[in-house]
Amino acid sequence: MIHLTLPTDETRHLSFYLAMEEYAAKILPLKGDGESMFFLWQVEPTVIFGRNQVIENEVNIDYCREHGIAFYRRKSGGGCVYADRSNVMMSYITHSDEVQTTFSRYMQMVCGMLQELGLPATSTQNNDVLINGRKVSGNAFYHIHGYSIVHGTMLFDTDMQHMLTAITPPQQKLDKHGVESVRQRITLLKEHTDLSIEDFKAYAVRKLCDKELQLTEDDIKNIETIEQTYLDPKFIFGKDSLTPLKTP
Repeated sequence: MIHLTLPTDETRHLSFYLAMEEYAAKILPLKGDGESMFFLWQVEPTVIFGRNQVIENEVNIDYCREHGIAFYRRKSGGGCVYADRSNVMMSYITHSDEVQTTFSRYMQMVCGMLQELGLPATSTQNNDVLINGRKVSGNAFYHIHGYSIVHGTMLFDTDMQHMLTAITPPQQKLDKHGVESVRQRITLLKEHTDLSIEDFKAYAVRKLCDKELQLTEDDIKNIETIEQTYLDPKFIFGKDSLTPLKTP
């Protein structure tokens, strides 16, 4: 698998990395069924919600604005996710039209990577990765131009208060399920390994990839052009302007 890299270590907005996935699928030279690309990324505090979700029902917009938390819509399905510099985001782009085959291959790769660290990682039908029955990774999919894109989280660590509040607008919803109940359903990778987050990233790349492709400045400019579609307020706040995309 090809490890896709950027020419600098600059941290960009989440919208850039979503556009980078699209660019990889549309432009970069993947040859043959099953060939794939992979990259890891981190962002400042951000909420990302699914293409079919109503933002007001999923994102605590006032809380996010008060605490400087960005929010973006993605083009894949699935639920609302909080990300920050303390966890790792993963993107997988492959030359394949087979949704279930793609998801199965990706989940096996992620679980296998964790299992080789001695962790009892398993996957669910909801495309989550669990350690000892608690969620450590959630993943979503979409299909574009004969390519499949899977992206997900790896909860290495996180700001738990932001995670619980930024994506849970009504206070009664938080009260109903209970903060402790939410915490009991998830786990953090740092609780199961002595690796630092940087060591884990290096391990993941070493384990999953055998080639590297660094993007050029021209690639970056083209990605930034695609990124504008994710920054359009009509896209972020309302789904009427979205074109149909295949989801599982």
